[in-house]
Amino acid sequence: MTLYSDPTSIDSHRTRIVLAEKGIAIDVISVVDGELPEDLLDLNPYHSTPTLLDRDLVLYDSRVIMEYIDERFPYPPLMPVDPVSRAQVRLALYRVEKDWFEMAHQCATATDRKQTAQTRKVLQESLLSSAELFAVKRFFLSEDFSLADASVAALLWRLPLYGVELNGNGAQPIRKYMNGMFARRAFRESLAEAELEMRQ
Repeated sequence: MTLYSDPTSIDSHRTRIVLAEKGIAIDVISVVDGELPEDLLDLNPYHSTPTLLDRDLVLYDSRVIMEYIDERFPYPPLMPVDPVSRAQVRLALYRVEKDWFEMAHQCATATDRKQTAQTRKVLQESLLSSAELFAVKRFFLSEDFSLADASVAALLWRLPLYGVELNGNGAQPIRKYMNGMFARRAFRESLAEAELEMRQ
């Protein structure tokens, strides 16, 4: 198995977290600053990361890759068994991507300082207003680590990069969640060198 991964991309990171949680040995090829390896250009029509190559199978969407890995390597499971709980995790993933990932991407790519400051403020307020989601259960809306946790952890790790600080009302449950996620062995193993530097 080979993963083409951008060492600073939130989508690549959440994929690497899932691989580390599963304990899967994989070749990771770093794709830095858009310098795409020629074989990636041939494999993926969108020339995007992450891209997973597993024998003759090529996958190139982080959600698709994460679900494939979870189904191909069933232990430990990162999605619930029953359909209702699975749907709830998928809905949580959708909300995380729609509400937080989109703002995170804007923070990372915006060139207008005023727009960046506004997006940063909206992301901060959205996270703090969702603090109860981090306190309800042991993990993000679940008693077990799931694909949603991999996504949320990758986002929260990047908050200093986006200039987002979690203070005041609601910060404590999120900080507790962050400490638990960042202390996980699999999370530490998933970090690329560029990601380690985000919090130094």
